[in-house]
Amino acid sequence: MGDVLEQFFILTGLLVCLACLVKCMRFSRCILLNYWKVLPKPFLRSMGQWAVITGAGDGIGKAYSFELARRGLDVVLISRTLEKLEATATEIEQTTGRSVKIIQTDFTKDDIYEHIKEKLTGLEIGILVNNVGMLPNLLPSHFLNAPDEIQSVIHCNITSVVKMTQLILKHMESRRKGLILNISSGIALFPWPLYSMYSASKAFVCTFSKALQEEYRAKEVIIQAGFLSLIPAWAFYSGAFQRLLLTHYVAYLKLNTKVR
Repeated sequence: MGDVLEQFFILTGLLVCLACLVKCMRFSRCILLNYWKVLPKPFLRSMGQWAVITGAGDGIGKAYSFELARRGLDVVLISRTLEKLEATATEIEQTTGRSVKIIQTDFTKDDIYEHIKEKLTGLEIGILVNNVGMLPNLLPSHFLNAPDEIQSVIHCNITSVVKMTQLILKHMESRRKGLILNISSGIALFPWPLYSMYSASKAFVCTFSKALQEEYRAKEVIIQAGFLSLIPAWAFYSGAFQRLLLTHYVAYLKLNTKVR
């Protein structure tokens, strides 16, 4: 009996080690993209000549702009701050040699899309990165005490994704090719107290993207929601994590920050 148990535990240990190794290899594909050839190099360029990136003045949007230009696409940068757009455009042109167009606009407004449509007319757009977004309250706040920017958050985090997708998806559908990446957040996987508007807006991005992918899968248009999180998805949905978030985490924030 002892030998059988010993063999069982050895086998169990080997299976656990194998599962951990597979997870580590999958994770390495995310952080070592230059070494893991996830997609053929011409794949992104085959979608079309131009890539459109919102919120491209800095941060994630700027990084996507550079990478897509390095992959051989011309890029359209859309953001609010003209100085950042011009600096990023110059840097991309000098570094990659690709053509760059800039569109200055404020996504917290809802009357901007005709202007964007005019600027994009005639371009063969193969990739759209809906990256622009805003966090209404940097410090944790109760909903009624947060800054009164509800409409701005909706326009920037939700309306921008819907309207930009509407503008560009129709052309991708007619060409039967294209890629739309909607940047969400790990905070979308579970309601986050004290950041209710932001987490809800990012949850919309995930749900919207998944639904559209099913609608347009047959049209050969790829639509994805992308997000980064240091906490694995299974942990978000575990009962223990939810209790921790809703009790201890909120209590910690109330004690250690000026929760309004």
